[in-house]
Amino acid sequence: MLSDQVHPLIPASDCSRRLLYTGPNYSLGNRVARVAWSVAWSLLFRSSPRPLHGWRRFLLRSFGATVGVGSRVYPRARVWAPWNLRLGQVVAVADDVEIYNPAQIDIGDFTVISQGAYLCGASHDYQRWQFPLTVRPITIGRHAWVAARAIVQMGVTIGEGCVIGAGSVVTRDMPPWTVCAGNPCRVIRHYEKSED
Repeated sequence: MLSDQVHPLIPASDCSRRLLYTGPNYSLGNRVARVAWSVAWSLLFRSSPRPLHGWRRFLLRSFGATVGVGSRVYPRARVWAPWNLRLGQVVAVADDVEIYNPAQIDIGDFTVISQGAYLCGASHDYQRWQFPLTVRPITIGRHAWVAARAIVQMGVTIGEGCVIGAGSVVTRDMPPWTVCAGNPCRVIRHYEKSED
């Protein structure tokens, strides 16, 4: 029987703790809330017409998100845990953005998250046999732009006015008022905001 066998890749001393490998990473309350949100997202959020930004703000707030005035979250954007999301004023979150936020994700005023971007607030500790989940917050400053299909990893702070180029992979903090791109993402140049 499988439960009585020793796994060939796991030391015998660790096999006695094999329930650690199959147990849930989140509390029952968290899992129930995510199921409820998933149903609401599928039936009420994703199916809503594109212009109904107020309706989607209402749904996100109903599940604990902080959403500033004038923010627009498009219907195909996916938010894993609204209660861990804080959007400032006039934020745009485009279609096909994925916000995986077991930890808090803060997005500042007047920021744009473009199509297909992925904000990833968690990973796993691959050095431990239990492969435990690790989570860290992401902070994106005011007036920033995360361009299409960029990936922002956990624990990263993107400075005010920072532009993250399309398809970039952001593994460390990016400074304010810079254009950054690449894999791994790096500063390309500094810039100043035009007054017009």
